[in-house]
Amino acid sequence: MSDDPRVREGRSADLPALRAIQAAVLAEPWEELLAVAADGPPVLLVAIPRDAGAASGGTATPVGYALAVTDGDDDAGYLAELAVAPDHQGEGYGSALLDALVERLRASEVERLRVTVREVDDDARAFYRERGFERVERLSDHYERGDGLLLERPIDG
Repeated sequence: MSDDPRVREGRSADLPALRAIQAAVLAEPWEELLAVAADGPPVLLVAIPRDAGAASGGTATPVGYALAVTDGDDDAGYLAELAVAPDHQGEGYGSALLDALVERLRASEVERLRVTVREVDDDARAFYRERGFERVERLSDHYERGDGLLLERPIDG
């Protein structure tokens, strides 16, 4: 797991907070996957507020999460959802979650990480581009309201 004290494994008790973040941030949330991820096997990492620190014992209410799935037959992981509460965006939680996820997948011998973003979401595209993701494919009508882009980066990159 990451050395970043703001990131820990997700727990079932986190689900109400994560559902609220999911509903506030994602245009097309995948509610069922979030519910399953709390008990595994999808990878669920959560970010806790900086000011919670060790005093909370890691029980502070999460302000963001990353949810990824892997397929044993493929050397790639898929970042299904990365979301940070609107009032905590721009504070480094998304980067901390992505870094911890990459570290976790590297330990699992995953070689590549993929993510799909809305083609019109310039902020998301810039976020992932700055973190080494490159466009692999344009996905017509991937979302209910538009096209998507499949992005990918090597885990060691």
